[in-house]
Amino acid sequence: MINILTEMFSYPFLVRAVIVGLLVSLCAALLGVSLVLKRYSMIGDGLSHVGFGTLAIATAMNVSPLTLSIPVCVAAAFLLLRISENSKIKGDAAIALISTSSLAIGVVFISVTTGMNTDVCNYLFGSILSMKHADVKLSIALSAVVLTMFALLYNKIFAVTFDENFAKATGIKTGIYNMLIAFLTAITIVLGMRMMGALLISSLIIFPPLTSMRLCKSFKTVTICSAVISVTCFFIGIVGSYVYATPTGASVVMVNIAVFLLFWALSFIKAQTNMVSGAGASKPDNSRRD
Repeated sequence: MINILTEMFSYPFLVRAVIVGLLVSLCAALLGVSLVLKRYSMIGDGLSHVGFGTLAIATAMNVSPLTLSIPVCVAAAFLLLRISENSKIKGDAAIALISTSSLAIGVVFISVTTGMNTDVCNYLFGSILSMKHADVKLSIALSAVVLTMFALLYNKIFAVTFDENFAKATGIKTGIYNMLIAFLTAITIVLGMRMMGALLISSLIIFPPLTSMRLCKSFKTVTICSAVISVTCFFIGIVGSYVYATPTGASVVMVNIAVFLLFWALSFIKAQTNMVSGAGASKPDNSRRD
């Protein structure tokens, strides 16, 4: 195993991929807890489709993909919140409306300019070869911003996540914090999409929180467990991708699926054990007779 890791990290592009991937996985897991609990987890899927559309347009126009994608995805995230809160189009319908529209625009724009080439497939399914030095620097800087803001505003995010009406009654400006969560999510999606692909990036948001919720119950423990699971699954996935020459994004998702099934099995065993012990405790003791 040590030899494999040594050989793996001898390639600069893999080192860049691991650094960015671990940071993005950590950011996605932390934000994913709030998104899942607020029943807004599919925003990651919607924003990834928006990101694909802008990446496709940027590629065709020979513009820096991240420079164009980040502001567009942030604007789309704000628009999703505004549509969901102030119109008859709610939640999943708003996400489906924007995501499918963006995907269609990106595909049409690419097809009439450069054609459906390898770069487009990399955006759809991810490619560790797409990480350049400039992308790594920008990704590290933005990931640091996401992690810092999450840590500083943890209590506010917790309040908005669990009971938005109560948080609003206590004077917390919930609209601002909802937009902040959307803003941080949009950045995380764009950073991870180059590696995971538009079709798989939302798995980094959904799987770790759902997995940790099988065994953990409090917000804090779920958040910590999600972060550990996400980082561990990504590292195992990218090592497995290198060893078996499989796509990075799909390998990471497969590891997440396996861990989710493991935690589900452990939660089932725990529930059965508690049920048996509870039944034994409530059973009357007939061994003693007067």
